[in-house]
Formats: sequence, structure tokens, C-alpha cells
Amino acid sequence: MKRNKIGLIGGGQIGGNLALLAAQKELGDVMLYDIPNAEGMIKGKALDITQLRSHGGYDVNVSASSDPADLADSDVIIITAGVPRKPGMDREDLLSINVKIISDVAENVKKYAPNAFVIVLSNPLDAIVYAFYKVSGFDKSKVVGMAGALDSARFNAFLSMETGYSLQDINCMVLGGHGDTMVPITRLATIGGVPAQEIISKDRLDQIVERVRFGGGEIVKLFGNGSAYYAPASSAIEMAESFLKDKKRVIPSAALCSGEFGVDGYFIGVPTVIGKDGIEKIIEFDLLDSEREELNKTLDAVKKTVAETKL
Repeated sequence: MKRNKIGLIGGGQIGGNLALLAAQKELGDVMLYDIPNAEGMIKGKALDITQLRSHGGYDVNVSASSDPADLADSDVIIITAGVPRKPGMDREDLLSINVKIISDVAENVKKYAPNAFVIVLSNPLDAIVYAFYKVSGFDKSKVVGMAGALDSARFNAFLSMETGYSLQDINCMVLGGHGDTMVPITRLATIGGVPAQEIISKDRLDQIVERVRFGGGEIVKLFGNGSAYYAPASSAIEMAESFLKDKKRVIPSAALCSGEFGVDGYFIGVPTVIGKDGIEKIIEFDLLDSEREELNKTLDAVKKTVAETKL
């Protein structure tokens, strides 16, 4: 039986971790792609991962190339290409250079992997995934941005850190743009099925929500140079696995909305069902007035950034 093929565009910290996780989960053969100047680095990472396979018995091939033709016939494409944030830089500062990069990437994916399910991680996420969609001409079911999966994982982690209770028993959801205006839905957060609001005080929960919103920036400041890579990689692999295995996971993701939650024509974080057909459904639910107000605020931020792409 033919193995799945996973094309990873961008071989930096996230790309390397994506390759490792994909190999360890045996999701398929991995092709790590980057520009010619980075060819030695990505080939080194591919060889390193190839050598560790024997420790876990991971029967997949891991290779690397600076030739986009080697992405041909990928079932999944995960894009991390772009300039990372630096201290004092917000996601919007990255826009102009990363739109150019994603446009080149979109042309290559359209040419060599036209049937792939594409997961975009590059920031500013909501505008970059929109740019990929516009340039590639892909169906909206085959393009998604990794946003809410990471933001919800951070929310989950902070709730676990606060209570000391297992991550496995915590469920939460973050909607909206992948930025400081994101909308953690506190009333839907549960710990062992019990509303988190019944366990954690409102003041403390508000502080946790604020930490979630600025979770990426917190790591950027700690690193001093660069941004998060372990959790983003794991979040994207979760989405890829749901597609490849037709798991139909409900994962908060930046999907193109066509009226859902009152959003039309923009990629924004919503509860998304990911299965073998890509984005199979966006699950809507009634928002409180305060939540809708926050979602409208984050939508305004997304609209502003998307307008700046001029696409």
C-alpha cells in the first residue's frame, strides 16, 4: 500500500519538529523543503531523523530538498515558511515580506501538489492563509490555518497549571483571529466535565484568558530571538492526522467562513471538523452578546490585516 506523503515547506524550528512528529506517528513519508541557502540544514535534519527511526521502529522515509518539484503528489502540505517574529514585533509587522513568500509558495503548491490538504502556520496567520487561498485558487475545504488548535492548547495548559488537574480531562475552545484579539470561550471550558468557572475564580480566569491571548508573545520575549515551535508543530500534526486518518476531529481552526458566526469571506478561528475531505464542516453555536462583541472585534482586526495584503 502506498504511503501518504507529507510535504513540509520551511525547514526551521517548526519544520524540523513537524518532520520529527510526523515520522514518530508514522503518518507518511516526509519531504522537508526550503530555499537553496538552507539545503544543507534541512538535509542534516532529515538525516538526523532518519537515524533516530531505529529507536522507535518508525518505518517512514524522511528526505529534504530545495527543489519544489520534490513536493509532487503530497497528500498534506504544511507551510511554516516566512520570517519569524522578533521581540517588539507583532504579527502584522511580518505581513509584507511574508505575503510575498506565501505567494511564491502557493504557486509551487498549485503546480506540484494540487490535490493536497494545506495547513498554513506562517504569521500573521489570518492574512497569510487568506493570501495562500487567493493565489492558489484551491477549494476552501482544502486550505486551513493552524490557529485555534494552538491557542486552545495554551488555554488547556494554563488551566491545568492553575488547578493541578490532568490535561486529559480539560476541554476548552478559542475562536477568532490568531492574535491578541482572539476569543477564549470561558463558559465552554470544562475540567472533567465541570465548568471551569465553578472551579476557578472569575478574576483568576480573566488573568488566564489574558495570558492565552498573549501566549505567543510571552515565548518570544523569553527566547529573545524567534518564536514558539514545539506546540505549533504538535498542533499542526494533530490537524494533519485528522485529515489523513479521517478522524473527523473537531479542532478550532482558521477556516474560510461563508456566513458562519456572521463572518463571510474571511479565514477566522471556528470549530472545524477535519476529515478525509478536508474541512468538512464548521460547527456553529449561539454566542452570548459579549462573545459576539469580542468576535466582531477580532474580525475587524482580521479584515484590516487582510486588506493590507491587497489580494
